Amino acid sequence: MAIGTGANSIAEMPDCVSTLTGKKVNNYFDGLTVCKKHKMIFMIIMVAYFFEQITNWNFGFIAPSLIKSWGLTMADIGRISFVYFMAMTFGGLLGGVISDSIGRRKTFLGSIFLFSVASILNGFANNVLTFTIFRALTGFGVFCLMVTSQAYFSEMAPAECRGKWQSLSAAVGFTAAPIIGGLCSLIIPLSPQAWRYILVLGGVGLVPFVVGLKYLQESPRWLVAEGKVDLAEKVVWEVSGIPVSLQNVPLPSGKKESLLGRITGMFSRKYLVRTLVLLAFVLLTTPATFVVTNWTTTLLNQRGLDVTESLRVSFILMIGVPVGLYISSFIADKGGRKIPMVILCALASVLAVMFGKVAGFWPISLIGFLLIAAIMAFAFISYSYIAESYPTSLRNTAVGIHNSVGRFATAAFQLVIPLIFAQYKFVGIYSIVAIMILVPAAILAIWGVRTGGKSLEEIS
Repeated sequence: MAIGTGANSIAEMPDCVSTLTGKKVNNYFDGLTVCKKHKMIFMIIMVAYFFEQITNWNFGFIAPSLIKSWGLTMADIGRISFVYFMAMTFGGLLGGVISDSIGRRKTFLGSIFLFSVASILNGFANNVLTFTIFRALTGFGVFCLMVTSQAYFSEMAPAECRGKWQSLSAAVGFTAAPIIGGLCSLIIPLSPQAWRYILVLGGVGLVPFVVGLKYLQESPRWLVAEGKVDLAEKVVWEVSGIPVSLQNVPLPSGKKESLLGRITGMFSRKYLVRTLVLLAFVLLTTPATFVVTNWTTTLLNQRGLDVTESLRVSFILMIGVPVGLYISSFIADKGGRKIPMVILCALASVLAVMFGKVAGFWPISLIGFLLIAAIMAFAFISYSYIAESYPTSLRNTAVGIHNSVGRFATAAFQLVIPLIFAQYKFVGIYSIVAIMILVPAAILAIWGVRTGGKSLEEIS
């Protein structure tokens, strides 16, 4: 994992034209204008996010219908969710390892294909076992894509606006949340089997897969890590229209790092503190946020709202998803990234306590809307924050491990939620959510590093 830096670090390289190559000496896309081809790549990611989120959010809406249609219990829903999040755990872990090995582009496209096909098959499942299996494959593909996209986006966007464009892309892609909520509120009440149409809809994700085959470029940082500097320069030129020299960027020395080497690198003296801070953050906030995003419809139904009314409330709450991401695009690059994360976590904690106590359609809808907006804002800023915290040689493996730890904790928490609800009801669950968000925010405030606005090479 040793990296040769030469006389000067890449952050200190002058903005000039090489007398040998006639190319602009530059640090990948940093300092360059986001142009049409760049935006095309971002658009493909947006559309991929859209259908990925269609398949990710749909179960939270169809779960009450499955309970009625197949005679399931909350414990059964908890077990299906457990398997789904376990599959996401492996998808995140293996997705990071695979994309560090074969590249971001291939892994990203393969993930889209997997979750799209699995979602279609899920719609045709005729028993709980086959439903759970296809749901697991969907989860693997969904999170494999999410983990890969985090590193890919960080490596393709200029340092000056990395957080802004990632949040904007997510804000557009995550409009899937209210859209799927609206579709579910209209379609599911039509018949006992109408939930199948919602699952089959996820198969339209094959559209960005086909478009991506033609227009997505490989990450030039990954290419440089593979020693393919000329090809990396070609990618930067094709995307930006500017001939750039990458001959002086840090190159990997020696043989390619093994998986074990990448994992131990995360816990080396240089990265140990940030690794522990990030692990604490994902270990607690991830299961807490999924209580709000995936269980609220079912919990509201169990609280006394009928299926139609709980779907309507959930639809209003889902509007908070793109709103929160859009708001985060204005603040993601501020305060070194960690300051807006801490503020948003504190806000989400307060709102979670309020959400557990309020009653009535509109108070529940309003507080829930604000809660989900705050959660999505800090969650997506954290995706950039985690990816920025490590060098290219181990970035996606580290991203995969952190996110997999979060999903593993979430999977385990799925089995506990019905027990907590039975003992402490609605108020107890959301009070626990508040604590699980506030504690890691305090850890981040004290020991977290600042990353926003810096080049990836300078951070690492």
